[in-house]
Amino acid sequence: MSPFDEPYTDRVAADSPEAALACLYSVSQVLSRSLDFRQTLSELLQVLHDHGAMCHGMIALRESASGDLLVTIQHDGPTAITPIRYKVGEGVIGTILESGQALLLRRIAEDRRFLHRTGVYDPQLPFIGVPIRMGDETTGVLAAQPRRSDRLQSQQQLLQMIANLIGQRVCLAQRVEDAQQALRQERDTLRRQMRGEHGFSNMVGRTRAMQLVFEMVRQVAKWNTTVLVRGESGTGKELIAHAIHYNSPRANGPFVKLNCAALPDTLLESELFGHEKGAFTGAINQRKGRFEQAHGGTLFLDEIGEISPAFQAKLLRVLQEGEFERIGGTRTLQVDVRVVAATNKPLEQEIQEGHFREDLYYRINVMPINMPPLRERIEDIPQLARFLMTKIGRGQGRELSIDDAAIRLLMGYHWPGNVRELENCLERAAVMSEEGCIGRREIDLTGIDSSHYSSHSGGRDRIDLDDPDLDERERVIAALEQAGWVQAKAARLLGMTPRQIGYRIQILNIKVRQI
Repeated sequence: MSPFDEPYTDRVAADSPEAALACLYSVSQVLSRSLDFRQTLSELLQVLHDHGAMCHGMIALRESASGDLLVTIQHDGPTAITPIRYKVGEGVIGTILESGQALLLRRIAEDRRFLHRTGVYDPQLPFIGVPIRMGDETTGVLAAQPRRSDRLQSQQQLLQMIANLIGQRVCLAQRVEDAQQALRQERDTLRRQMRGEHGFSNMVGRTRAMQLVFEMVRQVAKWNTTVLVRGESGTGKELIAHAIHYNSPRANGPFVKLNCAALPDTLLESELFGHEKGAFTGAINQRKGRFEQAHGGTLFLDEIGEISPAFQAKLLRVLQEGEFERIGGTRTLQVDVRVVAATNKPLEQEIQEGHFREDLYYRINVMPINMPPLRERIEDIPQLARFLMTKIGRGQGRELSIDDAAIRLLMGYHWPGNVRELENCLERAAVMSEEGCIGRREIDLTGIDSSHYSSHSGGRDRIDLDDPDLDERERVIAALEQAGWVQAKAARLLGMTPRQIGYRIQILNIKVRQI
């Protein structure tokens, strides 16, 4: 056994170069071995006791809030002690903090500054205390009692070298803590932001069909039930999945998504289940799959109707049992994942044609939510358009608005691409608008396909002017639209004189369009 491995004995003198080197070597090992800062300091004091011939080791670190020294760890003190504090200049320990200089006492009981507050020091033994520094700042004190009183200077130098190493470790620990705190704050901020963006208050739609969808989301979010969101492309299926997750008890867990249509079976299996190192060519490292990444949270499987029947059997197992193996692995892994799936395919027809497993269908179709296409909820377009204009405006860093004439034009369109197409149309219109107000001209410039307009002339939705639900402003605008913005003709439709409709246009703040 070498002096680097054995504890202090009479054979190896405590103040010998060999013992000092063994002590420093052991300290460096301790400081590089553990990420647990308190455990590291405890092991370091044990090294001082075993290899440095020093007892009653103590480390006190400065508390950032108060500036006091707080005894962080003692080698042979009580396991559970009331926190001991030293103010700057108080006692032997506070004196070292104030001066930033080492202090050597040949017999500690003879110094009037000795407070004996920790209750562990031997009053008859020497005492050495040295500052722990981070750069030019003193952030703590390392103290111990040598067992012998000869060659105390050498032991003080050893203790100071160890304190310098501790200072570097404290600096590193502080940086790690600051980085972790910043990450926690960023995580919490993002969580609040996501919850705000996907809260029920941001669900847009007043039609009966959408109100039914929102109520189903509110109810199903409380439980771990598997959800199947169905609807045409662009209806907002992923937004529903987000709303379910961020309004559920799993909101603090991860939300992981995967488009099943984007990958072949071989890559899909690796993406979902992960793989072990060397499982196939190119697998240079172990990789966790989406199921492992989503543990404790929600996994959104978009376009689930696109996966092959062969892979459907593998997916069925993990959905039923919550367990799987990585590619190339033999260990069965278990996960706690809530699955939300989505499809735009008629799965019942896919089952009849043999393209989709019936048992998987019943496993994912526990709670179906059907998203209506935009053409079946035209009444939501005004609210949707204004909501999207606010969203687009934030992205462009300016305020955007849309007038009633543009909204009526949008309401006359068939929207084969649903809400996604509406958002793209409005973003193009915003780009074409210098002043930030979207009107008929800007909508026309977006180039939406006129073949998808409804049967109303020119894309204008012919509103019943006698509809009691119309307010006066909407009624006047509807008449102007139907009259091609000819005020005299609009007045006749409303049973007014041209002067009366002109007055209403003025007091209702209606911007007259030139057609």
